[in-house]
Amino acid sequence: MPSATDYDVIVVGGGHNGLTCAGYLAKAGKRVLVLERRPIVGGAVCTEEVIPGYKIDVGSSAHIMIHLTPIVRDLELERHGLEYIDMDPYAFYPLPDGSGAIYFYRDVERTCQSIATVSPRDAEAYRRFLDFWTPLNEAVFDVFLNPPSVTRLFGKVASSIPRLPKAEQQVLEVTRRLFTSYAQLIEETFESEAMRAAMTWLAAQSGPPPDEIGAGDFFGWHAMLHYSGAKHPRGGSGMLTQAMARSLKAMGGEVVLDAPVRRIIVQNGRVQGVETADGQRYSAPIVVSNAHVLTTFLQLVGPDHLSADLVRRLNHIRIGNGFGMTVRCAAEELPDYTAARSYGRPHESHHGLQLLSPSMNYVRRAYEDYLRGEPSRDPAVIAMTFSAIDPDVAPPGKHTVFLWSQYFPYKLSDGRQWDDIRESVADSILEVLYRYAPNMRGKIIDRFIQSPLDLERRIGLLHGNVMHVEMSFDQMFFFRPLPELAGYRTPIRGLYLTGASTHPGGGVFGASGYNTARVVLADTKQRRWGPLVLGAGALAAGAVLAGRRLLRP
Repeated sequence: MPSATDYDVIVVGGGHNGLTCAGYLAKAGKRVLVLERRPIVGGAVCTEEVIPGYKIDVGSSAHIMIHLTPIVRDLELERHGLEYIDMDPYAFYPLPDGSGAIYFYRDVERTCQSIATVSPRDAEAYRRFLDFWTPLNEAVFDVFLNPPSVTRLFGKVASSIPRLPKAEQQVLEVTRRLFTSYAQLIEETFESEAMRAAMTWLAAQSGPPPDEIGAGDFFGWHAMLHYSGAKHPRGGSGMLTQAMARSLKAMGGEVVLDAPVRRIIVQNGRVQGVETADGQRYSAPIVVSNAHVLTTFLQLVGPDHLSADLVRRLNHIRIGNGFGMTVRCAAEELPDYTAARSYGRPHESHHGLQLLSPSMNYVRRAYEDYLRGEPSRDPAVIAMTFSAIDPDVAPPGKHTVFLWSQYFPYKLSDGRQWDDIRESVADSILEVLYRYAPNMRGKIIDRFIQSPLDLERRIGLLHGNVMHVEMSFDQMFFFRPLPELAGYRTPIRGLYLTGASTHPGGGVFGASGYNTARVVLADTKQRRWGPLVLGAGALAAGAVLAGRRLLRP
């Protein structure tokens, strides 16, 4: 078994951020070990045959941002099997009465033409929306690819203001839009219920409800999708993390599966290594935890190694009472939306996120149910049909239909248990699909349900929150998960955090792992590789955005 000098770095957890961090450290010459508790890497970016013959994503599915970072190139993921398929249009909104639909393409002109079929005024409003939010979010993107900093955030946002439309180059107005609710901004921007509903449901994907103050940019961030697009890895979302694991091994790193870490070993305020559930000890002067922040400190490290004040503050991090749930289906055919008839055959309505939410108030009511501790009676749903663009995920002539839905509390107010109601709640989610695509009734072959409790059990997402901790402004950037932990370092020497608990948060991005690697290399005074290539990578990402900005309509 490994000796005390075998590893420079141990990474706890093989999620995509942990693997990103491990990959960069291995490329810098570090001897890296990744310990994953499950029999497969990926964490919340994982694909398994939980329905025989079908490749089912058991976590995140659509990839929105990681392909704009340097990660895919730097870790040579395409050479190790990653192949991205464009999801274009990346979103589709069928009007609930079946009278039409809005398609959101990467191409701005095509998108505006589609919006104009519902509301010509909203098509023009959408152009103004892009002109305002794109420069701001290019600045925020740069902030995401660096450790969090007050000066960087506000400096970058301020530097983007001269690129805004001249009539809107007002610091106070920019600040107001950033710190108001996205519901308020959407109502100010669009007049049709269709555009308001579509944009509200897209904005809600990061967690904050429509009327939460300080969440304006969750609406504005949608502008970036015309530059990033949305992508699907051929063979399923988990093909990203499989490629990362192969890349790591090719650089000399190691991955051990079925190796749940029982504790992080700490002596005299310094990390010494880890101990797995079977009693095996692995030693290293640096441990990077890709686990949830509360799991890391309160379970793996233990309160005895922490100050009483830090324990108190950790216990006040808001992880939320659940968030959403999924029903992953094997199906005989694809949805035949009454708003975009396809007769069960592949159609561009099936390429991206299918937004099944009739109004802004519909999302609000779903959230009100959640606040009462009840599963949403009329949940908003996103349908995803990857078999329409990727034949590798289903048998010939069959299809996958994934349904992500909000909002669902982890702790139920009436004493019911998720294991008792998960089937009936899954039925209610499917009923939403049937209202938009009646042909799907009776066409579901099998289904794999993930309630908030299921997400916690399988993937380790506490309370089933896919973002780890709530994505409110006071838990973002230099506040995430706490100000004293926001830079990936911890009070325990040699222990670092990475993953959705840290800046910039959840989603398939990899920025946290990328940033954590930079911090570790800086702290170990690595000069052989890290600063040169990591710096070049960030510049490359900036160049991509700059090039696309020059081409912007």
